[in-house]
Amino acid sequence: MKPVSNSDLSQKEQVANMFDSISERYDLLNGVLSMGVDKFWRKVMVKRVAAQRPTAVLDIATGTGDSAIALKKSGARHIVGIDISEQMLEVARKKTAAAGIAFIKADGEMLPFESASFDAATIAFGIRNFENRKQGLREMHRVLNSKGVLVVLELSLPQSALLRGMYKFYFYGLLPLVGRMVSRNSYAYRYLPNSVGEFPRQETFVAELKEAGFSEVAARPLTFGLSTIFEAKK
Repeated sequence: MKPVSNSDLSQKEQVANMFDSISERYDLLNGVLSMGVDKFWRKVMVKRVAAQRPTAVLDIATGTGDSAIALKKSGARHIVGIDISEQMLEVARKKTAAAGIAFIKADGEMLPFESASFDAATIAFGIRNFENRKQGLREMHRVLNSKGVLVVLELSLPQSALLRGMYKFYFYGLLPLVGRMVSRNSYAYRYLPNSVGEFPRQETFVAELKEAGFSEVAARPLTFGLSTIFEAKK
C-alpha cells in the first residue's frame, strides 16, 4: 500500500495532523511566543460574551481548551469546545474536570448540533485555519439562536508600517526558529505566520460575516492591531 504523504491529504487533514503533533508543547510555546498577551485578548472576548448573559456557549477550534475554560467566567452553564485535533482535545480534557464543560472532536464546517442550540459562539485564533471559511460562518450562524452572538478573535497585521515590519520580522524570522527548537516541527511555525498573512483584511472579513447572515458586525483592533476582535449578531 502506498504511504500517505502530505500532498495526499486535504488542507483540513494536514492542519489536524499538524496540531496533533505539537499538542503537548502548544501551551508552552503559545505563552512564550505571545509573551502572555493572548490571555488579555481572551479576557476581552469573554467580556463580550458575558454581556449577552448566555446559558450555552460553543467554542470552535478550542485547541487545548483555554478559551472554553475562560468562558466559565461568562456565566454560561453549558460550554462545548470542539476541535478537529483529537490530541489537542486530550490536553484540554486534562486541564479541567469542571461541570458544564465538554470537549468533543468535531468539524467547524459541519457542526453536529441542531439549529438555534447556542446563545453565543466563539472562535479564537482558529478561523484562519478553515478550509472553507464561508461554510464555517454559515454553520456558526445556523447553530445560534435568534438573539445569538458570534465573537471571533484573530491575529492580524498592524496598520502601522513600523509595527508591521517588526511583526513580520518576529513572525517570519524568530517564531519559526524558536518553534522548531522547542516543538521539532518546523512546518507548524512556518504555517502560523503564513496563515496570518493570508487571512483577509478586516473589511473583507466583515463582509463575509454579513454574507453568512450576521448583522451589527463590529471589528475592534487590540494591542496596536496585533489582533482583532469581531462581534456579530444573528
